Amino acid sequence: MSLLYRLARPALFRLDAERAHTLSIAALKRGLVRDLDIPVDGRLHVEVAGIRFPNPLGLAAGYDKNAEVPDQALKLGFGFVEVGTLTPQPQEGNPRPRIFRLPKARGVINRLGFNNDGHADAAERLAARAGKPGIVGVNVGANKDSPDRLADYVEGVNVFESFADYLTINISSPNTPGLRAFQSGSELDRLLKAVVAARNGYAAMTAGGQKPVFVKVAPDLSEDQIEEIADAARHRAVDGLIVSNTTLSREGVEGQPHAAEAGGLSGRPLMRRSTWVLARFRRAVGPDFPLIGVGGVDDARTAIMKIEAGADLVQLYTGLVYGGPHLPARILKGMLRVLDIGDIDNVAALRDRRVDDLLAGPPPV
Repeated sequence: MSLLYRLARPALFRLDAERAHTLSIAALKRGLVRDLDIPVDGRLHVEVAGIRFPNPLGLAAGYDKNAEVPDQALKLGFGFVEVGTLTPQPQEGNPRPRIFRLPKARGVINRLGFNNDGHADAAERLAARAGKPGIVGVNVGANKDSPDRLADYVEGVNVFESFADYLTINISSPNTPGLRAFQSGSELDRLLKAVVAARNGYAAMTAGGQKPVFVKVAPDLSEDQIEEIADAARHRAVDGLIVSNTTLSREGVEGQPHAAEAGGLSGRPLMRRSTWVLARFRRAVGPDFPLIGVGGVDDARTAIMKIEAGADLVQLYTGLVYGGPHLPARILKGMLRVLDIGDIDNVAALRDRRVDDLLAGPPPV
């Protein structure tokens, strides 16, 4: 951790968590985060869904909800940045306070509820960065009071396909009532059919080609649900799955301050369960289907564990809360040390090494 962040963190942690987050966005806008020693090495390059990523480490959706600082976030060392979740109409989300730190566990509980400025503002910001380097994905969702949530997702694809390097369909937030119903049965099939058709229709009218469509799923899935989602994703030609969102479980944080708050738990307490679910998805989808691993990544060891569990790419967000802006560079350096020690040509060679071991025992709660 940088000296400056070590000095600043106690003051930041005395602030409301949402206020501290707003200040971090402002700091990036003003260029206050700089002088980062970010490694650039061809061994970190990964090709996924037709996109060549400079490294496999991404910033997960939820940090830059309104596409305010994607380019500044890329400068932290991320190989890609995902903005959103964005809904067609602006919405306030749930009442404050709605973000709660669990420092002892290095976790966070949030019940934000897709608070964002809506499609129009974000699209204007993303249009303004057209032609700039760097991979930026757009995560889309549905308004809480929408009469047709499926149409909201289709609109998200239509609005952002021209600006996004990839699109993510978020059907796994626990903070919008009923949203996770899209993860199963006919609702899942209808949604995937509609968003892929929207993507394909746009691509047919332009010379830009198809943008990958990923689907973000929850860690709170049974093995039968994992199989069902895997089958539907392959059948409807989705380009990949993001595993996973926050969890409703409180395993490992029972009795800690704020642990009883409603919302999704992220950070280190999510690592074990989300990594098992990732490995289970890898077994279900086979070796050629892209997976992005999320949940509990806060150092090089946990990032590599995700890759060994089946991830082609890795994302983090909560890790930044505790590790600060130098965390991405530290993770990339740690990955390179592992490659050096093992005389490994590329980080992709680490994929799937622990899938069987992770699935040998009973699933974690």
